[in-house]
Amino acid sequence: MQARDVVAIESVDDIAACWPAFSILRPALDFGRYAAQVQRQRQQGYRIIATPADGRMVSVAGFRCLEYLFSGKTLYIDDLSTLAEYRGRGYASALLDWMFAHAAALDCDAVHLDSGHTRHSAHRLYLDKGFRITSHHFSKSLRADPAV
Repeated sequence: MQARDVVAIESVDDIAACWPAFSILRPALDFGRYAAQVQRQRQQGYRIIATPADGRMVSVAGFRCLEYLFSGKTLYIDDLSTLAEYRGRGYASALLDWMFAHAAALDCDAVHLDSGHTRHSAHRLYLDKGFRITSHHFSKSLRADPAV
C-alpha cells in the first residue's frame, strides 16, 4: 500500500460508501445516526480518508487536528477500521502513513488515538507504527445511550 492509494472522502455518497467499515467499529450506530454524526463532526474539522479496493472502501479513518496543553498541535485519530476480509493487507497501515505525513505537513507535534483494550491486532499495528502506550483513557457517560 502506498499513500496514493488513500482517498479523501468528501461527498455524501462517499461517506455512505464508508459505512460498512465504520459500522464494524461503531456497531451502536445505525446508518442514519452515523451520517448525521459525520456531518456534525465535519463542522468541527473532522475528515475521513479511505483505502478503496474491489470497488469498496475497505479501510477508513476519521481524524481531526486539535491543540492540547499536554501534546501541542495534535492530529487525533477518532476512528480507524478495516473490513474483516481485508485486514492484514496493509490498508490501515497506508491510512496511518498518510495521516503521519499529513500531520507533519500541518506542523503537528503529535498523532494520538485511543483504542479499545481488546483490539490486540490493532494494538500490534499501532506499536509497529511507533505509537507508545502512554495513558489510560477514562470516560463517564452522561446519557443512557452512550453512542450519542
